[in-house]
Amino acid sequence: MNNISRTRVKICGITSLEDAMVAVEAGADAIGLVFYEKSPRYVSIDTASRIVNSVPPFINCTGLFVDADENYIREILKQVPIDTLQFHGQEMEQACTLYGRPYIKAIRMSSDVDLGSEIKTYASARALLLDTFVKDTPGGTGISFDWDRIPKDLTKPIILAGGLNINNVKQAIAKVKPYAVDVSGGVEIEKGKKDPNKIINFIKEVNECRK
Repeated sequence: MNNISRTRVKICGITSLEDAMVAVEAGADAIGLVFYEKSPRYVSIDTASRIVNSVPPFINCTGLFVDADENYIREILKQVPIDTLQFHGQEMEQACTLYGRPYIKAIRMSSDVDLGSEIKTYASARALLLDTFVKDTPGGTGISFDWDRIPKDLTKPIILAGGLNINNVKQAIAKVKPYAVDVSGGVEIEKGKKDPNKIINFIKEVNECRK
């Protein structure tokens, strides 16, 4: 399922139009907007709308939610033309399918995770995003997990996240062969503010990988 010639790149935690444009110009396939108020990368509806409406075509704009209220998600979707939903909490499949949009389900790689079972649980997900498990921290940890825990024969596209940066992304791609990689903290100056050079170099590293 993951035998794709080019690994896609999502730059997550975008908080400004400036950072979005840097990501797009560097060759990102997708950008991620965090609609989780406890996150340092949280973005308001107004800012998100301005970003998404300025992004050129063929760039996927993903909205990230963590156990969000249905009405809150619907209100955002009215105002922000999001392409894909990303659920980072304890949402069950039925909750993820309410909005008529493609969705990604994030799986935090705790010691008891069975990815084969998760694929069955979220059969309607377009992909599973695998992230590091840190108690009470739903993503954006800046910490990687043991990639050897990912089976080679999974039947759904895998997006690899968790502690990726310029120094380890080639190794990660070689080992996991994911459909895409997702980075946030690894390309930042500080939480919520991206470093243009890190974004450019991260995408360059990814593009040098061929499976």
